[in-house]
Amino acid sequence: CRQLFRSPSMPSSVIRPILKRVERPQDRDTPVKAKRRRSVAGTGTPSPAAEPVGDGEAPAEEIENLLANDHRELIGDFSKAYLLQTVEGKHQDLKYISPEMMVAVLTGQFSSLIESCVIVDCRYPYEYEGGHIKGAVNLPLEQDVEEFLLKKPIVPFDASKRVIVIFHCEFSSERGPRMCRFVREKDRACNEYPNLHYPELYVLKGGYREFFPQYQSHCEPQDYRPMRHEDFKEDLRKFRLKSR
Repeated sequence: CRQLFRSPSMPSSVIRPILKRVERPQDRDTPVKAKRRRSVAGTGTPSPAAEPVGDGEAPAEEIENLLANDHRELIGDFSKAYLLQTVEGKHQDLKYISPEMMVAVLTGQFSSLIESCVIVDCRYPYEYEGGHIKGAVNLPLEQDVEEFLLKKPIVPFDASKRVIVIFHCEFSSERGPRMCRFVREKDRACNEYPNLHYPELYVLKGGYREFFPQYQSHCEPQDYRPMRHEDFKEDLRKFRLKSR
């Protein structure tokens, strides 16, 4: 169920070679070992309105101008402003994007700035199998996401482009936000502040429940299975025990 979302113009055979792994010294004593991401969702056609990003070291004046124009904060390592337009969400410490913004990413409107986008579906497997966003990876437990994202973190082949991670669950009320915070906490623990492997994290507002009715063509299968489905009561009970 771990799938890749890339531009149709980019064959799957070239997806993995464009990603470089971070080589960590064997004798480095870190509180948490970095974990690995096996699958990413990428982007397609470039957006004519997108402006190129620099080498990650944005001048103070440029950063101030970005913030003045967009009223957005800097990403987790303070190197640049958040790329995607955010909306108000339940948790003030997290950055939320709308379903419309998710589709803009999926359809390649930011491909000149984003090299890869990882969509983390934090719902339980039976929910994911009943319908999910194309290219999303199903990581319902903390050990799943730690293994997948942080074992051997990925840096973009093009250093001027970004790797972003978008989390969601059914409503993006609890499970998605909790996993987003977990990744940031573990990422901080294995890096010297303010450096991060994944400085740009988002949560999909409204989760799959809000995304699916509007954009069924971006889901597979084109269906929606709620967490409290009558046929999966036992699965729900088991996964709730595992996630405690």
